[in-house]
Amino acid sequence: MISIRRARPGDAAAIAAVHVAAWRSAYAGILGDGYLAGLSEPRMAAFYHRAILDRREGHAVFVATAAEADQPGVAPPLVVGFASGGRARRRGLAEGEVETLYVLDDYRERGCGRRLMRAMAAHLRAIGCNSAMAWVLEANPSRFFYRHLGGRLAMQEAIRVAGQGVQQVALVWDPIDTLLAATAPVQEGRLPEGG
Repeated sequence: MISIRRARPGDAAAIAAVHVAAWRSAYAGILGDGYLAGLSEPRMAAFYHRAILDRREGHAVFVATAAEADQPGVAPPLVVGFASGGRARRRGLAEGEVETLYVLDDYRERGCGRRLMRAMAAHLRAIGCNSAMAWVLEANPSRFFYRHLGGRLAMQEAIRVAGQGVQQVALVWDPIDTLLAATAPVQEGRLPEGG
């Protein structure tokens, strides 16, 4: 069973592990092998510990946890994905921003990403954002996930990641209600509109 909740400082190491695993999977062949191999979970954990505590600009981090049926006894649920965001770091495209969204490969296609996006959209709406955006590397196949949720291509630009030139695209939901509608819970046995 997958649950979504606000991240706690004790989740930082697990979030870092998801970040590193997701980058190594999603960006293989896009970013250099040496860079991906050198990603540091302890450094990422310190970053996410600070991010969880930082509430400036409405910043929030949410985690997806899974209670595994084969876990013995009272093993705590595993962090299998996370999302972070707040008010947009760059003004002009949207009021709110989904800064990160990563899910472990084994938990993709189970609704984790959709539910994390809904948590972020609801949070952004609650802090007064009427629109939302996300930056995605153009070569990342996950960009289609955002497009499927109604994200509209608003901008493209060249950036450098690990010393390598790559293209990123900004996807926008304006109004934010389009993202909330696209991530609305679906009753079991019922297809979402258009699906």
